[in-house]
Formats: sequence, structure tokens, C-alpha cells
Amino acid sequence: MLELRRLVLICEFARRGSIAATAASLGYSPSAVSQQLVALERETGTALIDRTARSAELTDAGRRLVAHAERILSMVEEAESDLSAHASTPAGRVVLTAFPTAAVAFAPALARTLRRHTDLTLRLRQSRSGRGMREVQSAEVDIALVDDWYGRVRDSESLRVFPLLRDPLVLVVPRKHRLADPDVPLDLRELRDEPWMATPDGEPSRLAVDRLLVDVGGTRPTPWEFEGLGTILSLVAKGIGIAAVPALALSAGIRGLAVRHFPGNPVGRDVHAVARGSSVHRPSVSVTLRAIHVAARYIAADLEPLRLADRHRTDDE
Repeated sequence: MLELRRLVLICEFARRGSIAATAASLGYSPSAVSQQLVALERETGTALIDRTARSAELTDAGRRLVAHAERILSMVEEAESDLSAHASTPAGRVVLTAFPTAAVAFAPALARTLRRHTDLTLRLRQSRSGRGMREVQSAEVDIALVDDWYGRVRDSESLRVFPLLRDPLVLVVPRKHRLADPDVPLDLRELRDEPWMATPDGEPSRLAVDRLLVDVGGTRPTPWEFEGLGTILSLVAKGIGIAAVPALALSAGIRGLAVRHFPGNPVGRDVHAVARGSSVHRPSVSVTLRAIHVAARYIAADLEPLRLADRHRTDDE
């Protein structure tokens, strides 16, 4: 009989690519991982790992076992969800991961909504953009809040995607900047020569700013690059430059900023919740997903005044 915990381990090895990375991910020692893989080979009666002095990789039999194991583990989770769906109250721990600005924006509403479920605990982690779906797929987390700049996030065979809100790029300037006046029109050609603050090349928000300004030749070489939108907002508030950031970043509540909405149909991202299809009916996951949708409605309502202000200015013009 194959042990489920060893099936989890070989699936993680397939995702991580090395015994050391697998050990770090699961909180084991490398020797413990190696011993468990050897035990799994004894259970199956075949070699699953091709080992050399410097590396280890799955054999053909190992890859076939991983395919079976993923289906087995998904069925086990479905069975657990079906049984727990009849529980009277949500219980246990839900692990949620989110990109940083979403973590800041969603945390207060989630805490308010979920605290009434006294048998439920929530662990909210932050992860870099692009990792959330992989962490849900690997069952490291139950739910991920992910950003989608190009409309590529879709349901898959094992994952469910729940659209939450649209998060446009907005212009942030110091309160004393001339563009802080809502009656001053925004001209992208003039913005090109402003002192921009930006995230490093390759970051999703930086690519979005480049897309926004591509028709006017882009910005001049950006003299200041910083990781973290919160850092950029604090520097703009101090009068050092201007920036284009996703509106969700304003949830940090940094003072001294004026916010302007770009005219037309600005570049933006969609925010989704992602969960495994085999877990969405588990009461703890289900109630957390509902809380996320409630939080998204509050956040979208907070963003609406920006769009309305821009619409009224356009009508007046």
C-alpha cells in the first residue's frame, strides 16, 4: 500500500527539482527526504529517482507515478471536502497567499468578516507576483490572490478562478505638484519628461507603465528604481518625483499624495482569487472565498470615486 505522505513528497520533488529544495519546501531535512523516497521505491518495487553525485531526477517510472499521485491526492482532497461540507461550522486553518498590495488591501476586511468563525484560523502570506497559482497547485496554500495584467489567468483542469475587481494604473503626484489640481488636464506627452519613480525593469507594474507611455515614446531614463510600491508612494509624497501605480497600492494609506486617473481606457490589471477545484466546497475554504468577495466589493467601491471624478472631468470638457 502506497503511503499518501510519500506521494505528496514525490509530487513536491517533481515540482522543486532537487532533494534539497523539496526538503526546504516541506520542512524536512534532505536526508529525511532521501530516506522517504527510497522507502517509496521499495513500496513500488521500481526505481523512481535517478541519482548522481550532484543531482537527482525522476525516472520514467517516477514521472508516471507523479501523474497518478496528483490524481490520487486530488481525489483525497475532494473526499475530505465532501465529508467536511456537512460540518455545522467552518473549522481548521486556511492558508491564503497574496501579492503584497492585495495583502494590505484585503487583510482588514477579511479579519473583520472571518473573526466570527471562532473555530477557523487564517494565515495570510505574501508572495511575489506569478507564484500564487503555483502555490495553490502544489497545495502549499488553499487560496491565492493573483494579479493578471494580460488576461491570461483562466480556469484549468484542477484550478478555479474567481474574478474580483479591476485595478487600473493611476498617477500619483505630491500634493503641491501642479498636476494635483484636478482641473489641469493630463497630457501623456508632457508626463514623459517628469521625474518618474518606478519599480525595476521586468516588474509587472514597470511593464504596465511602459505600456501606458509607449505611444509617446516612453519615459526618459528613470533615475530612481525601487522595489516595493509602498516605498515609491512614500517617496512621491516627499516630493521626489511622480509615479504610476495600481490603484490598489493606495490602500497603504500614505498621506501627502494627490491621485489622478488617466484619461481613456488606462492600463490596469485584473485581480482574481484562485483555489483548487477539489477544495472549494470545504467549509473553511468556501467561507474564506465568500469573505474575499465581500472584501473585493468594498475595495472596488473605494476605487470608484477615482473613475467617477475622471468621468465628470471628461463630461465637463
